[in-house]
Amino acid sequence: MFEPLSITTASGKHDFQVEVMRSDEEQQRGMMFRRSLDPDKGMLFPFANERIATFWMQNTYVSLDMIFIRADGTIQRIEKRAEPLSTRTVLSGAPVLAVLELVAGSADRLGIKPGDKVSYPVFKP
Repeated sequence: MFEPLSITTASGKHDFQVEVMRSDEEQQRGMMFRRSLDPDKGMLFPFANERIATFWMQNTYVSLDMIFIRADGTIQRIEKRAEPLSTRTVLSGAPVLAVLELVAGSADRLGIKPGDKVSYPVFKP
């Protein structure tokens, strides 16, 4: 089931439909074994509390932009074009409340940058 999420950038508001991975099992599986992701879709990994997030691309065939989001919805950091099937650890760099995965190139195509705002009910300004 998809839920609406938007990102406000210097170029305007960009809307996505995201799958929300709430359980530990869902978060561990994430995008593993999937072969595609539409440009207007994404996957959101919300956490119970802010934390340093660590991700990798093992068993993930789609290159992704990983967007690390603080509790107030501000983008902390973006890992662009994460390499498919890599076991390299990708870190948030600071405590975050969620990670959003979009198809690789989305951040550049839409002008998404650290400091931009993500709107979704879990984020409190």
